This record gives sequence, structure tokens and C-alpha cells, in this order.
Amino acid sequence: MIAVLLLEPILYQVLGLATLIIALWAFSDALRRKPQMFEAADKRTKGFWLGMTGASTAVGVFSSLTPGALLPFTLAALVAASVYLADVKPSVSGSGRGSSGPYGRW
Repeated sequence: MIAVLLLEPILYQVLGLATLIIALWAFSDALRRKPQMFEAADKRTKGFWLGMTGASTAVGVFSSLTPGALLPFTLAALVAASVYLADVKPSVSGSGRGSSGPYGRW
């Protein structure tokens, strides 16, 4: 039981740092994209995703400073940043590429 109590803050710290890293990655990627790319991919606006990933980054900072205190918000921030990276980023970065098939150019 003591081992679990000693391990719990470490796990919360790791979760907070992972959330911060993933949210920073998503936020920096959303900053680099042009607003027209979001519209061309039929996704929400750039401002929406900057707000979501920016808020996720802020929650990641607070959760890494105070591990475990904001656990529901940390999980929500992790989900929001992961949705951007898994769904929006491939759609937005895929527009404008000149590949002619699944294996690249000819």
C-alpha cells in the first residue's frame, strides 16, 4: 500500500508532463498552418483549434506544476490535443501535397 502511495504522485507528474508536451506540439502545429488549410480540409477554424490547443497547453503547464490537482482537466486537455494531432493535423497537412499515390511520387 505504501508503494502505491509513493508511486501515485510520480504518475500524476508524468501525466502532466506528457499532457504539456503533446499540447505544445499540437499548439505549435496549429500556429504554423494557414487558416485556409483548415477550411479546405473541412475542419473547424484555425481560431477554434488555437483556442483548444492553447487552453490544453495552459492546463498542461498547471498540471505539471501541481500534479494531480487538475486531473479531470488534464485528461480533457490531453484528449483535445490528441484529437487535433490524430484527426485535424493529417487532414490539414495533406492538402497541397503532390503525391500521386500511396507510395509517393512516380
